[in-house]
Amino acid sequence: MKVILVTGATGYVGGRLVPRLLGPGRTVRVLVRDPGRVAGRPWAAGVEAVRGDVLTGEGLDEALRGADTAYYLVHSMSGGDDFASRDLAAAERFGAAARKAGVRLVVYLGGLLPPAAASEHLRSRAEVGAALAAEVPTTELRAGPIVGSGSASFEMVRYLTERLPLMLAPSWIDNEVQPIAIRDVLSYLTLAGEREALGVVDVGADRLTFRRMVETYAELRGLRRLVWAVPALLPKLASRWIGALTPIPNALAVPIVQGMVQPLVADLRRSREAFPEVRPLDYRTAVRLALERVEQSAVETHWSGALGAGPAAVLEDSEGLARETRALLVRAPAEAVFRSFSGVGGDRGWPAWEWAWVLRGALDRLAGGPGLRRGRRHPDEVLAGEAVDFWRVEAVERPRLLRLRAEMRLPGRAWLQWEAVPIDGGTRLVQTALFEPSGLFGTLYWYGLYPFHQFIFSAMAAELARRAERAP
Repeated sequence: MKVILVTGATGYVGGRLVPRLLGPGRTVRVLVRDPGRVAGRPWAAGVEAVRGDVLTGEGLDEALRGADTAYYLVHSMSGGDDFASRDLAAAERFGAAARKAGVRLVVYLGGLLPPAAASEHLRSRAEVGAALAAEVPTTELRAGPIVGSGSASFEMVRYLTERLPLMLAPSWIDNEVQPIAIRDVLSYLTLAGEREALGVVDVGADRLTFRRMVETYAELRGLRRLVWAVPALLPKLASRWIGALTPIPNALAVPIVQGMVQPLVADLRRSREAFPEVRPLDYRTAVRLALERVEQSAVETHWSGALGAGPAAVLEDSEGLARETRALLVRAPAEAVFRSFSGVGGDRGWPAWEWAWVLRGALDRLAGGPGLRRGRRHPDEVLAGEAVDFWRVEAVERPRLLRLRAEMRLPGRAWLQWEAVPIDGGTRLVQTALFEPSGLFGTLYWYGLYPFHQFIFSAMAAELARRAERAP
């Protein structure tokens, strides 16, 4: 059996690559910090999950043991000021472990480099590729903005175009970029794993400007939009503008914007020679297919699904943990009750006091948090590790339990949990809000909001019960 290791398997690209690697004669292994985040995915039963972290080196030897090919799909888009040194150290550690394990090939997905000075994020991506290649034969695929349902680049264009009839943009919106469809990225990745090391290979489709990307989206949606270039708009200011208007946080918008300040085009000669069977989709077709997937609620992975560089905050009972619990008898089966609470957030909104949730999301956004605009990948389905507005799914056990962990800015850590407990005559809906305060301010925050919780959380539990009882 050929063993293939995939890192970043719960990210946007990795989550779509894994099922495409499964097949006879192959063992697909994934390295994840929390194996529970793999459990609910459609491909979970077909892979081996190893607990570990490339940033610390935990689990690397076990994950690489016997591996023929390893996919390195890990990088920090918004991981703080020291992201470059941290990513380089992780790549060096992974490369050394791969060499020791006798790995034949590492396939790495990097980013296109501009002809002039590259941004810090793009330089870091190239440094990671070089560090891997110094230890083990490597194919480094360099791609521009990835276009697909749920991708950060697609979501940025989508929200800006939908919300702004007139877009004031910096003059560098007329620089050429070379986006690529996610399905073509996956084709290149799967084929690269079957061949010998190729070194650095640029991949991409048609060249066009960011202005043309917006105009093409508007044409497909039947919208009239005007893009007007202004002489001075610094990248950091532009990223804040994007962060204010789209679900993309400022920290993630910065590297996206920096990638457009200079022309970012690919030299496709090597990719055409090495992968003649791949004929990349043009941008218009890639956007059309992404829109179809969004309209069908068939988004396979979402940019917000990546957990980030920080450790997961797992709920543990402690002496200072405050709880608010509400229980209601619902005249409906447990499956209906589960569907009612697993469908909260996103475009559907919150079950009660929607204006209060919108206000809280706006305040969180101003404070640098994710706010409500991240939405959710699917209107009904939830998987462990996914984002739901300013929450993260920490645990999901269908049809019994859903627990969300707050990622909003708080003086402490918070969770919101629902349980569906079957009983005679229906189901008991148990809703629990939990808060672990940080210091005195955290305690004052929790008890200061307690009177409002009496109204909001009680109304929310009651509405969820009504939804379950009305469901067919």
